[in-house]
Amino acid sequence: MKVLEERDAAHVGTRTANFRTEDIANSAEYRKAYEFAASVVLPEDQPFERSPDGLIKHLVHEKMNTREHCVDAYMQFIEPGSRTGKHRHMWEEVIFVAEGSGYDLHWDVKFDCHDKMEFEWEAEPKKFEWKMGDFVYIPPYCAHKHFNADPKNEARIIVMNSRIVKPMGFDWFEQLEKAEGY
Repeated sequence: MKVLEERDAAHVGTRTANFRTEDIANSAEYRKAYEFAASVVLPEDQPFERSPDGLIKHLVHEKMNTREHCVDAYMQFIEPGSRTGKHRHMWEEVIFVAEGSGYDLHWDVKFDCHDKMEFEWEAEPKKFEWKMGDFVYIPPYCAHKHFNADPKNEARIIVMNSRIVKPMGFDWFEQLEKAEGY
């Protein structure tokens, strides 16, 4: 059996591709389209969505043709005395409380990787109270939901997360409970 030298092995095969050529052409098309992407998103161009987490209004999203390519952000409306859905995802989130007061419940993840990846969540959640002007941090893969503690007034939170981790293989999202009324 003949042993191939690295130089010989490098030339084995007949498959061809145009990956690099296509990347160059796609980049040129992207740069042309970028010139017309929005730098300012007007309120009437921010779409509402009745999602499993409740009513949200997208501020910046990859499908909105903006110049922003790293962050997704939406405003979430939480009805008086109500709650959002419960979910978890692989990316971290930061929440700014624009209006109202309430609290979050967070079930932290316990992770182990001996022979395979194993995830387990705390049985009892941690409670984090918040009010207008506060920022709330949610770690990656932490199960969480938001509650409006005010029985008479709506709460509004701005939810921001990094979009760039999703194409890196961290696009795991699990809806564990739906919002009331969904």
